[in-house]
Amino acid sequence: MQSMLPGAPWLVAHKSMLTTNQPRKISLYGNDYVMWKDGAGKVHALPNACPHMGAMLSEGWCEAIGDGSSRVVCPFHALAFDNRGCTVLPGSHQQTRPQLEPLELIVQGDFVWSYGGYEAKVPIPGVLNAIAAEYTFIGHTADCTVSTDLLTMLLNMHDYNHQNGTHRNLFRIAEVQFHQFVDRGHESHAYYDMPTAPYTLVEKLRRPDLFLLPSTIEAHLENHFPALVIFHGESPLGKLVQCHLFVPEAENCTRTYILLFGLAKQPVFSLLGRSYLNFGKVVVEQDADILGKIYPDRPQKIKLNNEVGMDWVKRNFASFPAVVEPNFSKDNATALAPAPNSPR
Repeated sequence: MQSMLPGAPWLVAHKSMLTTNQPRKISLYGNDYVMWKDGAGKVHALPNACPHMGAMLSEGWCEAIGDGSSRVVCPFHALAFDNRGCTVLPGSHQQTRPQLEPLELIVQGDFVWSYGGYEAKVPIPGVLNAIAAEYTFIGHTADCTVSTDLLTMLLNMHDYNHQNGTHRNLFRIAEVQFHQFVDRGHESHAYYDMPTAPYTLVEKLRRPDLFLLPSTIEAHLENHFPALVIFHGESPLGKLVQCHLFVPEAENCTRTYILLFGLAKQPVFSLLGRSYLNFGKVVVEQDADILGKIYPDRPQKIKLNNEVGMDWVKRNFASFPAVVEPNFSKDNATALAPAPNSPR
């Protein structure tokens, strides 16, 4: 269980991912839950197995109640459970005591967090609330489960050398020019540039979204261990904040998805949201693909330059929830300075 870092907060959903009165299955720490948003906008979650005969409640439906609340209904025998896990047995006309223990959720605006029933060991990062206050929410994409453990997923996301390999086909990245890494314990910032090989005009006319790709991708990654990586991007049209989320569903299954926010400088920027979401979706698909092509437990005999992000992950993973030395900032004098381009 320690490999899934109990005591860390996980963003299990953004409210936009939940259709009103439609049950959805989520998994956390090897347990399945049914989650739903009622007509009043409140989010609830119960264990997904019906206490009668174990049917998946997420395969059922929601039954609305007059006050805006709703109950999730088992698809097998139509037993309806409220957000406390209580039901009414056929013929009794009397509500039972709770038969299911609700999953504790911490809802901050549209962000739905959970510690999965464990004692909180690190706080929920406030950066998403700051982003939501400044930027416009564009949408979510690439919600999927990858057959890999949490540590491997995080190492991939903090591997600053794989961009010109794994993501070469999309962005045609020629090289990674790493500049700076700022280590603040469970928070870090990485800065690097990625020059790209150009697409031809014919290729761009066939795929107009390729006009959005710059000749050099200037990357600022803001990292909040272990659940969140934020890509800050800027163009003459506007600013983008692409948030990659991670949820440990089981020992060897990790969920990931993207929340995208933007701040328009030009009106056309608002029309390009779908294109930016599609780029993010392809990135996650490429990462998931390469993670399925790695031999597990192979010793690393070669170390590349700029694996500082991976070292940061390994340190925090091994010492969780404590933060221990060393400090991985490339320039320790910058470690105490405010990070540039931060939304806070």
